[in-house]
Amino acid sequence: MTAHSERVALVTGAGRGIGEAIARRLVADGWCVVAVDRDLEGVERLERELGADSVDAVRADVTDRAAVADLVAGVIARRGSVDAVVNNAMWVRYAPIGEMTEEVLDGMFAIGVKAAFWTTQAVLPHFREQGGGAIVNVSSPAATRGFDGSSAYSAVKGAVASMTLQAARELGVDGIRVNAIVPGAVPTPGAREVVDDAGYEIRRGMTALRRLGTPEDIAGAVAFLLAPDAAFVTGHLLHVDGGL
Repeated sequence: MTAHSERVALVTGAGRGIGEAIARRLVADGWCVVAVDRDLEGVERLERELGADSVDAVRADVTDRAAVADLVAGVIARRGSVDAVVNNAMWVRYAPIGEMTEEVLDGMFAIGVKAAFWTTQAVLPHFREQGGGAIVNVSSPAATRGFDGSSAYSAVKGAVASMTLQAARELGVDGIRVNAIVPGAVPTPGAREVVDDAGYEIRRGMTALRRLGTPEDIAGAVAFLLAPDAAFVTGHLLHVDGGL
């Protein structure tokens, strides 16, 4: 990769929860983070706390292909580069298969799958020009295991896993690494909107380490996949699930 003065990572869904923890960890590791969220308040708080030199707070609709292209072009114009993308943004609703609505299914696929395609497309010319880059997607154990009410979520995260493997194969010739993390149960504010305490107790009991994950657990795994120590890691689904 071409050397430049700072490493720049674009993190979607960075306003709270796992995305916020990823942004904080990457800043601690010396990255400049472009913190993207549809809710500007959370990412602006990050920018205030961590400093404008380290965080760019951006409100964007990552389901909009043109908006994502403009976002990436703007980052390159301001910061000179994009070196990594973390596709973390997601919207989750659980329902039995027979009750899933078209509106919810379309919304989940737009945020969970299409947005990852659009960010990958948007950074691809720049990654190729500079000789490489890294992408980390977020899948789920639900991609390969059945959970009550999670048919749509499982379909989305299964698509993310498959896309990760295919993109790693297709883009490796350009020095672009594509991996995914597979988080276990992490009771973030967003997740608690759809999983109650009883649900988390069930998940705790299914986990070998008998504890729930933290956003920082997941952030550490993302930091590894973006670090030089992972320079020969691509096409990998890294389970960070306490042995689920």
